[in-house]
Amino acid sequence: MSPSDLAFVWAGLIAFSVFAYVVMDGFDLGIGILFPFFKRDEDRGVMMNSIAPVWDGNETWLVLGGGGLMAVFPLAYAVIMPALYAPIIAMLIALIFRGVAFEFRWRTKRAQFLWDGGFAGGSIVAAFAQGVTLGALVQGIRVEGRAYAGGWWDWLTPFSVFTGFALVVGYALLGATWLVMKTSGELHEQAKRFALIAGGVSLAMIGMASLWTPFLNAIYLERWFTGPTVWLSVAMPMLVGGAALMLYRGLYNGRDAQPFLSALAIFFLCYLGIGISFYPMIAPPSVSIWDAAAPAESLAFLLVGAVVLIPMILGYTAYAYWVFRGKVDPAEGYH
Repeated sequence: MSPSDLAFVWAGLIAFSVFAYVVMDGFDLGIGILFPFFKRDEDRGVMMNSIAPVWDGNETWLVLGGGGLMAVFPLAYAVIMPALYAPIIAMLIALIFRGVAFEFRWRTKRAQFLWDGGFAGGSIVAAFAQGVTLGALVQGIRVEGRAYAGGWWDWLTPFSVFTGFALVVGYALLGATWLVMKTSGELHEQAKRFALIAGGVSLAMIGMASLWTPFLNAIYLERWFTGPTVWLSVAMPMLVGGAALMLYRGLYNGRDAQPFLSALAIFFLCYLGIGISFYPMIAPPSVSIWDAAAPAESLAFLLVGAVVLIPMILGYTAYAYWVFRGKVDPAEGYH
């Protein structure tokens, strides 16, 4: 396998890891985002129990994506990290608070409200920071001489703030549809109402971001509106519209798994759209996957480990989801 092929394969693996993190940790971050809107302690307990078996395993993909980026695309890591220190550090601190709160809220009654606030606040901040990071990457990173050439606050723009809020709403949609699939009774009905609202707002924000993005960079504009790829400008909105239709049909027809699967499809299509805009850049607008890749020997050596490790992660993740399939029993769970 040639060095360019190895870099391409690793770009696909990193992209897969990031997407796996977004959709898997996205719905349990969504649970935390929705937490303040559910006032009954019993409902909050069921919400946390619905993700208790899988939430920490979901974050494995973040470690794999971040660690893989450092090992396989060191130039991209060296450029992206200085440009995005603030939102990335905010995300990591928020995830720490969220994880601690998940464990401690069950151990106290008197201070439970503090840990509930930590769980909700950590989820919201982590989701917002991830959205800001995405927006900053999309708008581009200034590079000169293979090093970051921007300022401390280049990541903070109207577009990145917008994508931060958009991802919070999107994760809330994933969380609400997860609850629709995993719960019953009044909690289930409340989750359906939140899914309807979050779905509408998410679609509106996706539309706004789709219209905004091409004007951030001439390459994006050219890729979406000229040449042989112009058909994507018609096909992608139609596919998103079809997934949205399936989302709402599932909510109205009582098909509890369909809304969650449809929300995942919407996220996948949005992620695919970002990939189409980016390729072959890993740190737009000037660092490609081949520029950023480590030596071919390192790529080949690490690929051997990935071929063993990634199927193992997929295997135990699939097994955990299979074992804990079905509705959550309010009388049982994580205590």
